[in-house]
Amino acid sequence: MKRVFKPLALGVAAALGLAGAALAADPLEGTWKTEVDDGSYAHVEISPCGAALCGVIARTFNGSGEYDSENKGKTLVIGMVPEGDGHYAGKVWRPSNNKIYIGKMDLSGDSVALRGCVAGGLICSKQTWSRVN
Repeated sequence: MKRVFKPLALGVAAALGLAGAALAADPLEGTWKTEVDDGSYAHVEISPCGAALCGVIARTFNGSGEYDSENKGKTLVIGMVPEGDGHYAGKVWRPSNNKIYIGKMDLSGDSVALRGCVAGGLICSKQTWSRVN
């Protein structure tokens, strides 16, 4: 009886440990405030999308306050995959010119540096976002 119980108990403990690890949120998940771009900024909700992370525009603001932008609900951060040590790679969409760029994100505490690049990463535009929650 002891021989059956011990392997079974270890198997159950291991399965529970793996389930707990799978439920742990990625530190990039949450709501982020973008920098002002062409007079507006947004709150972007970053959450899992398959094996990667995606960011959807949740709220939009301009000099007059919150407004209902046509870009709300659109995906700005596309397929960001963790590369370790707070670094992520994927794609980013820039609403002001409707172009998709090679994307890199570097997380440091409650801020994240986001880069959108062309020419294989030689020419980049950068923003630093701050965590809302």
